[in-house]
Amino acid sequence: MTVFDENLIIETINMIKLYNFDIRTVTMAISLRDCFSENINTVCDKIQFKLDKYAKNLVKYANEIENDYSIPIVNKRIAVTPISIVGESCSQKDYVKIAQVLDKSAKNLGIDFIGGFSALVEKGFTVGDLGLIESIPEALATTERLCSSVNVATSKAGINMDAILKMSEIIKQSAEMTADKDGIGAAKLVCFCNSVGDNPFMAGAYCGYGEPDCALNIGVSGPGVVKAAISDLHKDADMGTLANKIKQTAYKITGTGELVGRKLAEKLNIPFGVIDLSLAPTPAVGDSVAEIFQAMGLEHAGAHGTTAALAMLNDSVKKGGIMATSYIGGLSGAFIPVSEDAGMIEAVSNGHLTFDKLEAMTCVCSVGLDMIAIPGDTPSTTIAGMIADEMAIGMINKKTTATRIIPVPNKKVGDNVVYGGLLGEAPIMEVGNLSSANFVNRGGHIPAPIHSLNN
Repeated sequence: MTVFDENLIIETINMIKLYNFDIRTVTMAISLRDCFSENINTVCDKIQFKLDKYAKNLVKYANEIENDYSIPIVNKRIAVTPISIVGESCSQKDYVKIAQVLDKSAKNLGIDFIGGFSALVEKGFTVGDLGLIESIPEALATTERLCSSVNVATSKAGINMDAILKMSEIIKQSAEMTADKDGIGAAKLVCFCNSVGDNPFMAGAYCGYGEPDCALNIGVSGPGVVKAAISDLHKDADMGTLANKIKQTAYKITGTGELVGRKLAEKLNIPFGVIDLSLAPTPAVGDSVAEIFQAMGLEHAGAHGTTAALAMLNDSVKKGGIMATSYIGGLSGAFIPVSEDAGMIEAVSNGHLTFDKLEAMTCVCSVGLDMIAIPGDTPSTTIAGMIADEMAIGMINKKTTATRIIPVPNKKVGDNVVYGGLLGEAPIMEVGNLSSANFVNRGGHIPAPIHSLNN
């Protein structure tokens, strides 16, 4: 006779019902390397066939798993081979057409987001890379589910400042072409240093060149669970006890994600990829990374000590997660997106959290300057400086960093922007008024650091 642990069952139910634990995303990575053709129409037909072949049952089976285990699966997503590579095979390089085919397929399949409208240009541009990058504003303005990313730096290659300058202009154009929706185009566009090909989280997800033909990657989240676990500790518990509690909680969360991922991959008859255990918050009260800092003892996110608290949180999440599975991947750790975290929104609105403090925190978090709304009249050269700073943090520290900055048209400091859903809402943040123009306009390449010579 099977013996059930009543306390464990109750604890799992509480994680879901009381503390907003969920499977944030199941992301099917699909390689499009066999979709190349000189004919753009053939490429589009091949892409649509490939997506239908693998993903036709993704939403159906995910819903069945959700019902079987009573664990919410918030998003169903697809990530494809960087489209700059796929479209480059065409004699007529119509990247907007490919974008619209991807978006249409996602809609027909019931997919929430599709990622991979991407290019990797850390060392320079090909004709296809430039074609895709220049098409991003129109592609994002004429689609609903499409997400785009461009990798402009790595610890091995250095920082492509020409790409950063180009992307700062593309970000502005993407926001302006979706001005009627408060620049939402820029909210679906991210610049990376050291991007990873098994990331299930948008807007940076794509199917890496070394990935199999198809695989299922899982993104698990649970800031509310971690906050509740910390709140249960004695207020005088030392840092070691705190870190250990976070590790134990991350272990439980990861095990649940592993179960869901393997069961769904089995139903879909595709390989199981990785678990990305990322404390990705939502605008819901109680599902906030910022509130974890308060549970740790800080008055608010942004107080002195916030970066240290985030460093311990990020490290403990990874240590706990890696013990529950051999397949931790993606980004894994703690995200600090402003618009998607109720506590972060409050901290920025009250002046506790500034742009500069957020940049400092990105040295130890999982991704970077994420979902930050800034005045629409911010010069593109200033945005280029922001991107360059964040890429430098990633390059020097051999970690993934990113920027998802939204210059909201016709908005200024003191205004707010509302996107709804997981994208949330945000106050327009103040940015520095000193010029970066002469520096960023030098262009060229910032060389890789000396520690890149480690082979």
